[in-house]
Amino acid sequence: MLPDRGELDVEDLLKIILVLVIIWIVVGLVRQVVTFFLAPFTGIFGLLIVLLILLYFLDYL
Repeated sequence: MLPDRGELDVEDLLKIILVLVIIWIVVGLVRQVVTFFLAPFTGIFGLLIVLLILLYFLDYL
């Protein structure tokens, strides 16, 4: 006779789903906070990347 493959209780499955949904919400909130604080500096980050690449090509880095 084949053993039962579905030995996971419904309560355990609901706990796993609850934890995954909480992680999903926390990741979404963290992404929004990081985007809020870093959005004004995106132009500066782009300029810094271009500057570092130019310094590398000119052997100053």
